[in-house]
Amino acid sequence: MRLLLTSGGVTNPSIRDALVELLSKPIAESNALCIPSAQYGHPMCTPATAWDFIAGKDPSSAMTNLGWKSVGVLELTALPSIDKERWVPWVREADVLLVDGGDATYLCHWMRESGLADLLPSLPESVWVGVSAGSMVMTPRIGNDFVEWTPPNGDDSTLGVVDFSIFPHVGHELMPWNTIAQAQRWAAEIAGPAYAIDDQTAIKVADGTVEIVSEGQWKLFP
Repeated sequence: MRLLLTSGGVTNPSIRDALVELLSKPIAESNALCIPSAQYGHPMCTPATAWDFIAGKDPSSAMTNLGWKSVGVLELTALPSIDKERWVPWVREADVLLVDGGDATYLCHWMRESGLADLLPSLPESVWVGVSAGSMVMTPRIGNDFVEWTPPNGDDSTLGVVDFSIFPHVGHELMPWNTIAQAQRWAAEIAGPAYAIDDQTAIKVADGTVEIVSEGQWKLFP
């Protein structure tokens, strides 16, 4: 898939332009599915925050309220109880998957359990837009600092679609501990390259090329 890995969503014109470029058509002509599932694995999330994401009520993060042709909800925890013949066409017909934050290991678990993870390689024209954990799930590891839900395998590994890790929300007012200095300590425990990004930054991945799109602060730890 084409990836737009963000910390806070589509928060500025540069990230929005990158999204349109990945879609290869206007947002108003594109069909979206939003995935709130990661929220249920994180203690800071509630049914109300899941609804805010679905309904586009979060003023700090534009995702479902960007002006899509259509928006639907794909709840991963429900998919194992539904025939694949029903839900796989929903995913294939979507131009973009909008994946909210929460706990990345919980999201990874349900992507695998539902079969969505196995489906992703067959969607080369689709776009994945992640927020926080929705971005981190595509990395090889998230680091123990970000594990809030205990996965069955007991570690911090995720899908490994990309070969770098992500430390999100640098400088966020509600997360004053997410500093570049803390990111550097976190990166020392990650066996591979990693990016620290703030909510005005995204990582665009297409055709094997990684590009930083930012109107804010970011740092690469090679």
